[in-house]
Amino acid sequence: MPVLQLTAVAKEYPGSPPLRVLHDVDLTVEAGELLAVVGPSGSGKSTLLALLGSLDRPSAGRLCFEGRDLSGLPDADLAAVRAHRIGFVFQQFFLLPGLTTVENVATGLLYSGAPAARRHAAAVEALHEVGLGHRLGHRPDQLSGGEKQRVALARALVGRPSLLLADEPTGALDSVSGAAVVELLRALNAHGTTVVVITHDRDLAASFPRRVGIRDGRIDFDERSPRTAGAGR
Repeated sequence: MPVLQLTAVAKEYPGSPPLRVLHDVDLTVEAGELLAVVGPSGSGKSTLLALLGSLDRPSAGRLCFEGRDLSGLPDADLAAVRAHRIGFVFQQFFLLPGLTTVENVATGLLYSGAPAARRHAAAVEALHEVGLGHRLGHRPDQLSGGEKQRVALARALVGRPSLLLADEPTGALDSVSGAAVVELLRALNAHGTTVVVITHDRDLAASFPRRVGIRDGRIDFDERSPRTAGAGR
């Protein structure tokens, strides 16, 4: 069963005339894939990510997550999908300055219903996974940019989502820190997490086993590296 399946999905915003940002998008993401959605600014990448992550609803078409049609679900059900099945990483880290690293990561489980002790233990484990077990008590102003993004990654994976969506995750980082974050994404994928990265960086996209191009709100190309063509990942 695909993790994501979009059929003739469109997104339109009201206005005179209405602004259509996405046009009849067909896209299937299989479990365990690592893919990049690449395109220039204004191409519709971030709008597509919002739909993939159930942060927004399509204006038309059908969007299924793990076989479940999300198009008509109530807001509370969509929030539950996000809380339990999808992790998000953005270009900006969105860390709370008054909280320690482990407290920031534990916020990723606030809506899961888990007790505080379990949230803390899961946050510690996630931080060790991203190589920050020695920074548990640090606050964001005591961390480098690369470390902040790793904290954001830990917060995204603390709930063990089946899908990780990353929107320009290296955009605010230097090349060395960015490369380290990409390697973490690859490692998470190698352990079974489906990873979709939104980027304008064609060199980064070219290093991924699958690339989906978007331009003017339409799928421009969908290609795989020869070694992964016809495979699930």
